[in-house]
Amino acid sequence: MSLAQVRPSSPRRARRTIWDVLRPHEPIPRGTYLAILAGSGLGMVAAWCALTYGGVVAPLFLPSPTTTIRSGITLVADGTLLQNAEASLSVIVTGWALAVVAGVPIGILMGSFKAVEALIEPVIDFVRYLPVSALIPLLILYIGIGTAEKVAVIFIGTFFQLVLLVADVAAHVPREQIDVSYTLGASRAQVIRRVLLPATLPGVMDTLRITMGWAWTYLVVAELVSADRGLGFMILDSMRGFFVDRIFVGLATIGGLGLGFDLAFKWLHRRLLPWSPKA
Repeated sequence: MSLAQVRPSSPRRARRTIWDVLRPHEPIPRGTYLAILAGSGLGMVAAWCALTYGGVVAPLFLPSPTTTIRSGITLVADGTLLQNAEASLSVIVTGWALAVVAGVPIGILMGSFKAVEALIEPVIDFVRYLPVSALIPLLILYIGIGTAEKVAVIFIGTFFQLVLLVADVAAHVPREQIDVSYTLGASRAQVIRRVLLPATLPGVMDTLRITMGWAWTYLVVAELVSADRGLGFMILDSMRGFFVDRIFVGLATIGGLGLGFDLAFKWLHRRLLPWSPKA
């Protein structure tokens, strides 16, 4: 008799319930995950259809999916949507990238060295509470009206929060890892390069993903003043004419682009940081 013949069947596999899916930090089958994901999206679309086609909400306030799709096709056909999306992407990516290049090293230094924290944190804490919209008049005075002013809005809205998040990640690297490295004879430079940075990078990648979402939230603020193109400008211009379907097209475009960035960050996390628990 073979081992397979005497091995009892797994009761958990035979009777999988909802409680198996809701175990904290417990992985679930990929098929189940994709099914829940698809159900969430379909549920949102179904609710939208019920509210519009069922006459619960007037078209002036909530256009139907058909009207929104038709408007989106028109905006794509005449190039309006693609032109505005390209303009917004260039502003957001530029402002966010500048914030990352400047903020990540400062955040790691601030979270790793108390002297740097004492030097920089008061300034960071002071400026990060200033509303970005309140700084726009000064930015216009210093920089002028144009792309540079919009990039500066994205940079200021992202940089100071990014520094604090990265500093918090660096500060929570387990002290035991550093002590063991020194005990094994590692130099200070080796501890920074081979212990501190690898332990910090997974959290930094998550921080970059979060701050990219914040950069998108500052889009409309960045395009409030003298903008002649961009998704935020398109939404504001549509609001003036009560073209609610075009507003929804702009919102859907921002959401779709943001989701694309989010998925890209998750893919990069798995590819570039194989030692991360999330990989």
